[in-house]
This record gives sequence, C-alpha cells and structure tokens, in this order.
Amino acid sequence: MALYFSRSSARVLVLAASGAPYLMCCALVGAVAFAAMRRWIGAGVAIVVVAAAVWAQAPLYVGRSGDDGGHEVMVMQANLLFDGADPQVLVDEVRVRKVAVLTVNELTPVAVEGLRRAGLDQVLPYRHLSPGRTATGTGIWSSYPLSETVEYDGFVLNQLSATATIPDIGPVTVYAFHPVPPVYGTRVWADELSRLREILERSPASRPAIVGGDFNATYDHAQFRTMLSGRFGDAVEQAGAGHLVTYPTDKPWPPLVGIDHILIAGGHARAADTVGLTGADHRALVARLDLDRQRK
Repeated sequence: MALYFSRSSARVLVLAASGAPYLMCCALVGAVAFAAMRRWIGAGVAIVVVAAAVWAQAPLYVGRSGDDGGHEVMVMQANLLFDGADPQVLVDEVRVRKVAVLTVNELTPVAVEGLRRAGLDQVLPYRHLSPGRTATGTGIWSSYPLSETVEYDGFVLNQLSATATIPDIGPVTVYAFHPVPPVYGTRVWADELSRLREILERSPASRPAIVGGDFNATYDHAQFRTMLSGRFGDAVEQAGAGHLVTYPTDKPWPPLVGIDHILIAGGHARAADTVGLTGADHRALVARLDLDRQRK
C-alpha cells in the first residue's frame, strides 16, 4: 500500500510499485496465517491491509457508467518492438476490430513500410508519423482526416498529437505518448509524465480527446494516476475490465504488468481488451469509446 501511494523517484520503489497488486495479495496470506496461529492482532492488521488493497484495486473491476448515445470509436494502442511486430497481424486486427484510431510506439521506417505493404494505409488512410531508430518512433493512424499535427520537443522519445475530424462529433484531439521507462532514469521518467500531464491539461476543454501510449507506468504508480485527476479517465478503469496486463510478452512467463493505456476526455469507455501481436514484446490494447456528441 505504501508503494501504491509513493511518489518517490527512488528506482527500487518505482520498479517495485509495478508489482504492487501482487504484493497486496500477500496480506490475504498473512491474514490466514495469523488466524491459523491465533495471533488475532496480526490477523486484524492484515485484514485492514486487505481491505485497503481491495479499495485500491476495486475501481479497475467495478467500472463507471457513462451517458448513452455517444458516437462509438474503436481505438488501439500498440508497441511494435521497433520493427519486430508482424505488420500483417496488426493490420488484420485493425480490420477485424474495426479500429478507427491507432496509436503506435517504437515505430521505425522499416515498420512504416511494412505496415503500408500490409494494407494499413487503405484501412486507416490518414496518418501523422514520426518514425525513428529503435524506441524513439511514434505514430497516429486514423480513418478520419487529421489536421493540426504537433510533435512535442524536449522528450527522449517522440510525443505526437493531431486533430481528427469525426462526423457528428467535430474535432477530437488525438495524442500518442511514450515517456521513457523508469530504468532509463526514474527522475527523467517522473518528469516526462508530469510534462505530459501538463500537455493534457492544455487540451481544449470544448472538444473530446483520446490518448494512446506506452506510458511505462502502471495504474499502481501514483505518478500515472495523477493524469486521471482531471478531465481524463483511464479506459480500462471506466470499462471495469480489471488488470489488463500488456508487458512483457517475449519472456518464458506470461505478461505481468499493464503499462499501455488509453485515456479519454469528453466521452466514456464501454469495453477494453488486449490483443496479441506476433513478434512484439507488448500486447496491444483496444478500447471501445463513446464520444460525447455535439450539443445542438
């Protein structure tokens, strides 16, 4: 629980916070063990910790109801592991799931060409891309026209935004973010998350906004949850989809942490799920969003 609330930039604490839900489960084991030994004070303390852990994690499973009648938009966030992900698999998933907005991280020129050959530009004909070497590249593909394209300076990896013009909705700001991982430097990681939050705070309040990215932070990092304290909400939390883990997928064990996120303002997430991408080290994240319609 201390890790859940910690805002420390100490590397060991930041990395340990990624596994906070697993550590919280130990409280239940402790409660059972203390009760079996008739150590009632210890059992009572452990039960209090269990209750606090349930309070901290319950929002991911309960979900929040939103207004009906919005305009449905399918959004996907994908980290491609440079040009490691199979482009045809990604394009097939975009087609099958009728994705209208795709944000991509670790986008290389080779990956851009591979996705073009696989037919992504036919499915999502509008794009704002800033490919780069290894992890730096970022991109936005859309079925809606894009304008007001921006690339933000002062970050280690590329951060983008564009305005999508969606029928019945009007202009919608789309962001593609990728702050550095904490292993690069926890102070740099925390600073980039803070500055990305400032970018979102400057987002026009008169229009909806969609954010997709590999945030290199889980829901259990207080630095990430700060982004959710304003008008933006986390799609997984809003949908009550639970712990959707996305990383790593290139190890002998299953993915353990959810560091890919889709955020929304001026709308609500109805559903969220993860999608396997052959050759990548992340699962993609997909969310069905209802964007608020323009008031007549």
